[in-house]
Amino acid sequence: MRKLVRRRLLASTLLLSAAAAAAPAWAQEAAPAEEELVVTGSRIQRPDLETASPVKLISEDEIAMRQPGTVEELLRDLPSVRPALGPGVNNGSNGSATVNLRGVGENRTLVLLDGRRIVPFGLDGVTDTNVIPVALVQRVDVVTGGASSVYGADAVAGVINFITRRDFSGMDLNASYRISGEGDAARYSADLTVGGNFMDDRGNATLSIGYLRADPLLHTQRAISQIPISSQTGLFSGSTAAVPTIFTSPGVTNFGFPSSSIGAVINPTTGAFEAATAVNTFNTNIGTYFQTPIERYNIYATAHYDVTDDIEVYTSGMFTRSKVTLQLASSATFTNTYQLSLNNPYLPVAARNQLCAAYDTNTAVAGIQPISPADCAAAAAVQGGPGTAGYREIPVIAQRRFTEYGPRGNPVESTQFQVVAGIRGNITDSIKFDLYAQYGETNQNQSRENWGSFSKVQQALRAYRNGTGTAVCTDTSNGCVPLNLFGSQGSITSAMLGFIDLDARIQRKTDQTVVSGTISGDLFGAHSPFAVAPIGFAVGFESRDIFSESLPDGPSQIQGEVLGTGARTPPDIGGYSVKEVYGEIIVPLVEDVPGFYRLTAEAGIRYSDYSTTGASTTWKAGGSWEPVQGFKFRGMYQVAVRSPNIQELYQGQVQGLGNLAVDPCAGAAPVGNSALTALCIATGAPSGSIGSITQPSSSQINVTTSGNPNLNVEKASTYTLGGVFTPSFLPRFSLTVDYFNITIKDAISNPAQGDILNGCYSTALNPTLSYNGFCALIGRNPLNGSLNGAGDTPGVILGGSNLGLLKTAGVDVGMNYSLPTDFGKFDFGLNVTWLDYYHFQATPNSINRDCTGYYSTNCTNPRPEWKWNGRMTYSTGALDVSLLWTHISSVKLEPFLATALTPLITPQPGGPNPTTVLDAYEKIKAYDYFDVTVRYDVLDNLQLTLTVDNIFDVAPPLVGANVGGTSFNSGNTFPTVYDPIGRAFTMGVRLKF
Repeated sequence: MRKLVRRRLLASTLLLSAAAAAAPAWAQEAAPAEEELVVTGSRIQRPDLETASPVKLISEDEIAMRQPGTVEELLRDLPSVRPALGPGVNNGSNGSATVNLRGVGENRTLVLLDGRRIVPFGLDGVTDTNVIPVALVQRVDVVTGGASSVYGADAVAGVINFITRRDFSGMDLNASYRISGEGDAARYSADLTVGGNFMDDRGNATLSIGYLRADPLLHTQRAISQIPISSQTGLFSGSTAAVPTIFTSPGVTNFGFPSSSIGAVINPTTGAFEAATAVNTFNTNIGTYFQTPIERYNIYATAHYDVTDDIEVYTSGMFTRSKVTLQLASSATFTNTYQLSLNNPYLPVAARNQLCAAYDTNTAVAGIQPISPADCAAAAAVQGGPGTAGYREIPVIAQRRFTEYGPRGNPVESTQFQVVAGIRGNITDSIKFDLYAQYGETNQNQSRENWGSFSKVQQALRAYRNGTGTAVCTDTSNGCVPLNLFGSQGSITSAMLGFIDLDARIQRKTDQTVVSGTISGDLFGAHSPFAVAPIGFAVGFESRDIFSESLPDGPSQIQGEVLGTGARTPPDIGGYSVKEVYGEIIVPLVEDVPGFYRLTAEAGIRYSDYSTTGASTTWKAGGSWEPVQGFKFRGMYQVAVRSPNIQELYQGQVQGLGNLAVDPCAGAAPVGNSALTALCIATGAPSGSIGSITQPSSSQINVTTSGNPNLNVEKASTYTLGGVFTPSFLPRFSLTVDYFNITIKDAISNPAQGDILNGCYSTALNPTLSYNGFCALIGRNPLNGSLNGAGDTPGVILGGSNLGLLKTAGVDVGMNYSLPTDFGKFDFGLNVTWLDYYHFQATPNSINRDCTGYYSTNCTNPRPEWKWNGRMTYSTGALDVSLLWTHISSVKLEPFLATALTPLITPQPGGPNPTTVLDAYEKIKAYDYFDVTVRYDVLDNLQLTLTVDNIFDVAPPLVGANVGGTSFNSGNTFPTVYDPIGRAFTMGVRLKF
């Protein structure tokens, strides 16, 4: 009886998937008949009922054609998905690979495995898709109309459900190797799956073991990214932390240096300071990645056993161990302020005299007492440190790149395991139950290798020459070795590096416990008087407990101690529990009457009680109308109430980096503008720095984020309207068209840095340039007025709140057609998304930012209006040849409005002033990528597959290094949207027994 139900459910689900498909190559290959498939989007396990929510299906055949190493590779190009964290993100990644449906946030996309939650990767509650066992995935269901009442309120944008193979018997060995046309970016993967039935086919056990290794692709291995390019000038844009050291002053305008907007360097011949130029700045693309390397081992096991004909016990377990290595350019002293002793053994005489001359005045400068020539000479001869008679030191910003170190390593090692045990079966012939418990745990060790210690650099700079002429530290503790910041490449020895070395560590742990039960089926045979099919129902409960903690080591918790981090990493800890009950009903109202071949209504409700935000209710209502067979119209309205996750609530204050090319207070901009000058000073710039504030270092500024324990729930409403068309006069053809609309009020969000900077310094939003609430969220370096520097420089403060409003809408179109001929079969699939609009207002005092078809530091990654995948496959006997076409429409730099539109709720762009961006970088043309796959069955059990990605070797667009967000605008392009690898070849072998 159970196998009969499985076959009927499979047939119904494949029909639904073919009709609702919105991606290429859907449902081209039938799955084994004994598989019991999960109908994503509903808890009602009835073979004859279909939901009104759009469900897109990625078939096993499509997965095999693409040959992905991870499921992130499979999903990121889908039109309904906005690229998120993954191998294309190096600076700003946490080592995970995530999914962002509709671009409304990874925390609003729920990822499931066989309809069950996966333990999150970190404090943000988001799933790392690297843990999904690719080899066992039978298909992927994507619900893009919201699914909060069915699965929980964090499914605001929808659900991605990975369905694994069931009742596998035999052996399946899959191996693949990818290499780019340049001979790099190699990727190796191998998966072995074995399984079999036992106890007279009453049970089955399956085990899958997988290995993946992807090699790095460096920025310097591609022409577009060999050097960082300014988005403003199109010229080299290096870092002022360089070799030799670039010096600037934290307190004196000229500091004795020649006039330079960059700073000064020491002439190795004269030993005197001279003006630094762009040639002296450092290429920060050395050592950085286009593709981050990963090594992953995973094991997945599942088993089930029929205790009786109506009762089945089941269990599954998964374990994944991965290492993702992030890497940045060599560490440096950066823009930290150090106390430099005038008796430093490596400080050239001429440079020392220039430093002293800057303070040779009758009054104190920047808190430093005047230094006469005689004082300078005497201080140089002192053999001792602070407290020694005649000892003098002055503050300097000495930006030296530790190239002798090599790149900064940031490996992230993660282990994840999850176990599930449950019992399911039949209460009656038409009512089923399913009860299970699961526990999962993620452990993460993040290392910072070769970053260096601020305090040890400071200790090593307080040094002198003793009576024998040997350089010694004034504080000899910890085996101090004096540091030479005044020489060229190689002047910093291995002993010096060994002393200042600091490898910091951060440990993170997340665990999740879930207990859930569902009863579903017929409502005791009740049915509409105009329909034969009974009413379907599901009721259930779910209890979840989740706990996360982040435990940095001691140095990481000290403000600015780990060089390059800029700020302390505080320990974070938090958790919550939630108890939920839910119900769902699908009512066939009318069947087989003129004008109503089938009319169905459905509804669902979920009541949740969070330990953090209390009780809330999520619900849905919708239905479908099929006037004649093959023409169905459907609609669904859903309301979700999402509670904040652990990171949104409890994360401590953390400083990161944001891209900014032009600081409104830098250079001569505020000179002669009294109102702007006053604002720059009010936001933390010393009055003496006006006119000499440097532009952001490496076009990056400090940004500070933190959780907010006072956050409340956000409220989302989503609806979809569309149709499914499978006309009888055109066999093997299906078409879906669905309009989607998402509105999130009281959105838990952080403002864009542009909202704050423009709200304070721009006359478009602050016509009188008066100090306001936006200005209060800006904290400049108290020594030099810039938005860079460790310690007391928060930069732009991006606090979380419930003040956001997010709206997006668009249309999905899916088409499939199969054409058999005498010489083979042709299959066609098309998956299109048109983005009508995407608007985000961070606070009522911010503009309602329109990011539709734009990119910028505020809108970050390009958000194209049109995106599609189309696949055509020709099959004949043992041979398949398939072509995949991916289209990304043209996008533009977020436009600039001199005066904001009022009221501010009016959707409008607020991008950077176009005069600050090179014309060539203000638009990206439409992109088309073509991939081809050839698959051949050599033997009944041996299959070879060759996939060539980007067959025309289309290069990514050049937009410079600072026109988008730091995480996604990398290597002078957007590598998560546009392919930086180029033409690549993947050879796969599959052996089955």
